[in-house]
Amino acid sequence: EVRARLSRVVEQAFDRKALQDLLEERALAHDVMNASRVHRIREEMERAEARRLQPHYVESFFLEAFRRLGGSVRQREPRRYEITHVPAVVRSRDRLIGLGEPVLPRYERIAFEKALIAPPGQPLAAFVCPGHPLLNAVTDITLERHRDLLRRGTVLVDERDMGLSPRVLFFLEHAIQDGSLTRGGERRVISKRLLFVEIGTDGVARHLNHAPYLDYRPLAEGEPGPDAILARPECAWIGRELEAGAQAHAIAEVVPAHLAEVRARKLQLLDRTEAAVKDRLTKEINYWDYRAEQLKEQERAGKPNARLNSGEARKRADELQARLQKRLEEIRRERQLSPLPPVVLGGLLVAPLGLIHAMQGRPAATAQAAADTQAAAARARAIVMEIERSLGFVPMDREFERLGYDIESAIPGTGRLRFIEVKGRVAGADTITVTKNEILTSLNKPEDFILALVAFEADGSHQVRYLRRPFHGKGITTDFAGATVTFPFAQLLAEAAPPS
Repeated sequence: EVRARLSRVVEQAFDRKALQDLLEERALAHDVMNASRVHRIREEMERAEARRLQPHYVESFFLEAFRRLGGSVRQREPRRYEITHVPAVVRSRDRLIGLGEPVLPRYERIAFEKALIAPPGQPLAAFVCPGHPLLNAVTDITLERHRDLLRRGTVLVDERDMGLSPRVLFFLEHAIQDGSLTRGGERRVISKRLLFVEIGTDGVARHLNHAPYLDYRPLAEGEPGPDAILARPECAWIGRELEAGAQAHAIAEVVPAHLAEVRARKLQLLDRTEAAVKDRLTKEINYWDYRAEQLKEQERAGKPNARLNSGEARKRADELQARLQKRLEEIRRERQLSPLPPVVLGGLLVAPLGLIHAMQGRPAATAQAAADTQAAAARARAIVMEIERSLGFVPMDREFERLGYDIESAIPGTGRLRFIEVKGRVAGADTITVTKNEILTSLNKPEDFILALVAFEADGSHQVRYLRRPFHGKGITTDFAGATVTFPFAQLLAEAAPPS
């Protein structure tokens, strides 16, 4: 009987479900999730991966900024670089702001992707990512030299817009703080986000997503200058009050979502932290309270403890009580979340290519032609979405959000997403144009990004082809110049396959 009872105790001690329940109970990041919530989180992770900065956006920025500062960098192996000279200004800046390892005068290899740090038979590479001293120094100098340009503004050209109506794009920074205080006595910022708000000629503001400016290009040589563009009647509506409008839109539409996202994540963690703190410290307080009374009784009976007396035990209990109150007060302050007003960092004028052509005396697209182009693009998206449904997926049109793709197609029951960029053209068209954000998104999600090609025939029929990894092997690197790249439509159609 005793042996059976011991066996039962041991079996229960190593019971998988019991251990899992214990881990769930004690986990600070615990969350009760059903299958649908797991899938929603997986979808959010998929979207975040599609727009992640590392490695491609960071690589694109660093190579350009480093060369502008006088650095020498050469590609030695695919996406692995040698830095033969780090400018003195970069090394000296690191001595001012750096906290960890110093910036070296040269690097045998650097890489922006973990898989490329130590490939077999090749030199070990430094992993350049946010937090690396070389990237930190280059970023700090770039901001110091050019931050004022954001406030001064500029004119960029949208090559996909053949209309005549310009737009204004504002950059805003928004932060959320809690009630904790920094060493300087200021409330601690726990989340900071860069926002983009665009206002059109109708005065309607809309929030754009990540780095929309990458899809626009600077004015080319021979094109009208900023002053000439601003003097056009199409720009007469642009005034100082637009900045306040962009700020008001951010406060009303974007800030609440940012605050809700941070609050949901932060408060849940604080609930678990508070419960763990109370449980652990209360047990210790109760223990030392009991020990103090026990030792006091022994002392009254004339049997004092030579190593610990009741006064010391009581002191430990009081210290733990004070520690508990202090920690609970810290958690209370951390719960006090409040948004700061969004700050306008700068802005720019987005000039449609159609307006540039009109100023140069070149034939401008008519309003009907622009409407026909939009209608063709919408028809192409509708065709692709219908194909996705027939394949068993759940598509969503996200073209107007400028995410680097047009359609987000969910794979039911998995939480996985397909990111589809749709290009609709008349059969026999020469080229298609792809933006920088679309290319970088495809590089971030090479297995899940699809370029859907829709060829419209003269008889009203259409042909749809899917091209996976569309820009791999075409000599496209992350530091390519310009905002768009043009590809032969017929060549891409020949490389593509039936939808699947």
